[in-house]
Amino acid sequence: MGGVTPASLAPILLVLGDEELLATRAVTEAVAKVRSVDPEVDVREYQAGALTVGEIAEMLSPSLFGGRRLLVLRSGQDARKDLVAALLAYAKNPDPDVQLLVLHLGAAKGKAFADGLRAAGATVVPAAKLKGHRDRVAFVRDEIRRAGGKCTDDAAEALLAAVGNDLRELAAACSQLIADTDGRIGADTVSRYYRGRVEVTGFTVADATMVGDVPAALEALRWALHVGVDPVPIADALADGVRTVARVASAGRGSPYQLASSLGMPAWKIERAQRQGRGWTPEGLVRAMQVAAECNAAVKGGSDDRAYALERAVFSVAAARQGSTR
Repeated sequence: MGGVTPASLAPILLVLGDEELLATRAVTEAVAKVRSVDPEVDVREYQAGALTVGEIAEMLSPSLFGGRRLLVLRSGQDARKDLVAALLAYAKNPDPDVQLLVLHLGAAKGKAFADGLRAAGATVVPAAKLKGHRDRVAFVRDEIRRAGGKCTDDAAEALLAAVGNDLRELAAACSQLIADTDGRIGADTVSRYYRGRVEVTGFTVADATMVGDVPAALEALRWALHVGVDPVPIADALADGVRTVARVASAGRGSPYQLASSLGMPAWKIERAQRQGRGWTPEGLVRAMQVAAECNAAVKGGSDDRAYALERAVFSVAAARQGSTR
């Protein structure tokens, strides 16, 4: 926390959003920051819905004994009107020795309070739940960066596949990876650490197949079958992988966000298909679609050995791609 001065402490912080990890972290960081300025800071926490105007006036008034105070007001959206009015009046001329931190879920309830604090110049700390896949990828990369490491997009994708979308679990996983490595996190690093935990799906098999990584595709396929994944969704995922790359390739060049509406796909899926489509020719994709269709027919009733049908499809799709690159 080097370089923190009393003047650099925001008098009012508004932590806006419903993601518990981000909100908790914002409070922890605010406390650490103010303690680096004054180790004896008086930190107090209150629930906004249970607080009266008289209590808040006493908390915010200059202390007879001096010293810095940090007041954490939780569930700001539950504050009653008279408390909101008092706090917004205070926000126009805050005490330099007091830092007020308000946590607010950011929804419609109590919106006037959040808007008023923002208008009064409060420093807003976003803490909304991450809804999109790309947001979660960015979160993983930022976590690694915060800890002094580096992380590729592929590694972040692999970690999401291994751990899931819960931010607490993702943050813990990032911390563990940094502690156990040199800080440079690639997809292979994640694979080594989480091989036993990754929920291998047909999409894992399809993704490796589409970029021509036959060993990884076969390993994922055999593991998926070993842990009881049904062959049908694996065949469907392979067909979907080929079809998606073909659709995106035929749409021509453009950013994933430009193509998203015309193709009816999320931008992250288009971005992944563009990466996977490098090195494919139209002829190779036509052959791969034929292979995927044959595999589907075999797995859904025409073959005695469905595992063999899937393995053969992996080799054949990869061969179609190899033919594309010659």
